[in-house]
Amino acid sequence: MTVRVGIVKLGNIGTSRFIDLVLDERADRDIYVRTIGGGAKMGEAEAEEMKKIIDFKPQFCIVISPNATVPGPTKARDMLKEAGIPTIVISDSPVLKIKDDLKAKGFGYFVVKCDPMIGARRQFLDPTEMVLFNADVLKVLANTGVVRLIQKELDAVIAGYAAGQTPALPQIVISADKAVAEAGYKNPYAKAKAMAAFVAAEKVADIDLQGCFMQKEMEQYIPTVASAHELLREAAKLSDEARELEKATDAILRTPHAADGKVLSKTQLMLKPE
Repeated sequence: MTVRVGIVKLGNIGTSRFIDLVLDERADRDIYVRTIGGGAKMGEAEAEEMKKIIDFKPQFCIVISPNATVPGPTKARDMLKEAGIPTIVISDSPVLKIKDDLKAKGFGYFVVKCDPMIGARRQFLDPTEMVLFNADVLKVLANTGVVRLIQKELDAVIAGYAAGQTPALPQIVISADKAVAEAGYKNPYAKAKAMAAFVAAEKVADIDLQGCFMQKEMEQYIPTVASAHELLREAAKLSDEARELEKATDAILRTPHAADGKVLSKTQLMLKPE
């Protein structure tokens, strides 16, 4: 059975940039994916767009946003639940406050702890800075194993629906240990660098929270949010270094999809995945 996956993007976190693409990286897999989004906004008006995803009749849906505790994302997932569509929430650390409630209501979730809040102060954040921040976030998410962990768990859900089953939805708080274990690093220094990158990216969220909401004077919050972005840049560099160490010994783990959705695997560059 061809599986239909609905994806709703409200606002933006780093994971938003790739969540639909990691399901079908070569555009030859037997699945249908539909994505709708509200751009940078994530209010209740944008959540109303759920109706388009409901009309698509997916086997399951993903709702991805920053801070899934606020009204827009809450309305989106409630609408999907009312329509009887199994839903997985993907969000950043603030969603830890409602994790138990999500579980009790039958939602799946990924809490991506190293997907930090951006330094959204007008005196600092322009479109160029926004894109650079997201580019650094993507490197951290990819090189620390977060991308592969999410890919693996979503593949299991898709495989279940393809087999005519009703699979359990993942309910995972993504920590450094869980993510880096999926990265497949053989070199212990590569693993250490990846873990350091993950932890540094987590700290970025704390700094930006302070700069965006707690500090009131411009002389305070501008250098605060700038320092958070600098820290993320260093985290991205560390994560790159981890991958480069694995390249040096031809040990990069790759997990491409076959056309039928099976996940293949290889480490040596010049071998075919099996």
